[in-house]
Amino acid sequence: MSDKYLTVSAITRYLKAKIDTDENLQTVYLKGEISNFKAHTSGHFYFSLKDESSKINAIMFRSNAKNVIFKPADGMKVLVRGRISVYEAMGGYQIYVDEMLEDGVGNLYVAFEQLKKKLQAEGLFDSAHKRQIPKVPKRVGIITASTGAAIRDIITTIRRRFPICETILFTTLVQGENAKDDIARNIKKAQDYDLDVLIVGRGGGSIEDLWPSNEEIVARAIYDSKIPIISAVGHEVDFTIADFVADLRAPTPTAAAEMAVPNMSDLKRHIAQLKVRLNESIFKKVNYLKLYMETIKNSFVIKNPQIMFENKKQSLLLINDKLNNLMLSKVDNMDRALEKVKKSYVLANPYLLYKDKILLVRNIIDKLNLLNPLNILARGYSITYLNDKALKSVSFVKKKDILKIKLNDGFLMAEVLEVKEEK
Repeated sequence: MSDKYLTVSAITRYLKAKIDTDENLQTVYLKGEISNFKAHTSGHFYFSLKDESSKINAIMFRSNAKNVIFKPADGMKVLVRGRISVYEAMGGYQIYVDEMLEDGVGNLYVAFEQLKKKLQAEGLFDSAHKRQIPKVPKRVGIITASTGAAIRDIITTIRRRFPICETILFTTLVQGENAKDDIARNIKKAQDYDLDVLIVGRGGGSIEDLWPSNEEIVARAIYDSKIPIISAVGHEVDFTIADFVADLRAPTPTAAAEMAVPNMSDLKRHIAQLKVRLNESIFKKVNYLKLYMETIKNSFVIKNPQIMFENKKQSLLLINDKLNNLMLSKVDNMDRALEKVKKSYVLANPYLLYKDKILLVRNIIDKLNLLNPLNILARGYSITYLNDKALKSVSFVKKKDILKIKLNDGFLMAEVLEVKEEK
């Protein structure tokens, strides 16, 4: 009975044989989004190809992978050519890719992420570079297309909220190949106008339509602007590189206008509140000063100014008496110190100051006399010279040398007849 049951390997091999022999599956063209991409050290590419509802595993061997001229990454949309087969070990079907090409929107996503990473590393998104949007601007610049919903929404909102604000439109291309250069050129042009804030934006659209706001030239023009910039590109869900660089990001062009100017009615209410608070503050200040003046007027010193003078005079007299007493005390102390010095034992016997010094000098003189070689000669000693050098040993003398002998009262010249050394 078990003969009718197949093994998993058997059915897998059967399906593989069916698929491998199906001519429709030998050359297949697929498009989809890359996910779980891995470039193996062997040079092979392993990834999945998916769309909105399905996914297929894919492998591209090194021999074909080396011909790919771009760097595949997750999220990139591609076009591939290959064959469908079954990987027996996992029992799943997959595509063996021979050729892979980039597909439009996926490439834009990758380019977006790469530029975002680059500019973020350079600091173009840092909050330290963000400028404050003026609360009450006098003149607002608008960079967008002259037709379309965006300009109508911005102008209508500004006129409704703050009609005294002047607006200047810098008509520009907002999509297409030349749009990025036109936007950057108008941002630079706006620097020559006396603007308080600049709105750069457009209405919604596809990623391709919004792409000029993802270009590096536009990002750097926004970063270099001296005028605070509000970015308003597309709808609330749309984010562009311009949004990250700008000083403020608005979800829609209408919201950008609301951020750029205050509401006139809100300003009027605020001014009215400030007026009330100012009046209250002035009233409180006046009342405080009145009370302060009354306190001064009723003070004892103001009513009796002579008392203040007498108090100061009394204090001055006390200080004067204290100063005189201190001076007299100081002089008295100095007199007593002088009398003490005059009566001191040393001053009365000045010889005592020099007695010890005299004894010290005498001792030094006695020592010098003892060491004086002339005094030694006076006691009968002599000094013998050979060639004007004092002799210290007979070993330096030989027979017939002429010696000079110094005595206490003169010199003798002698010839050496014999040299004897004591042993």
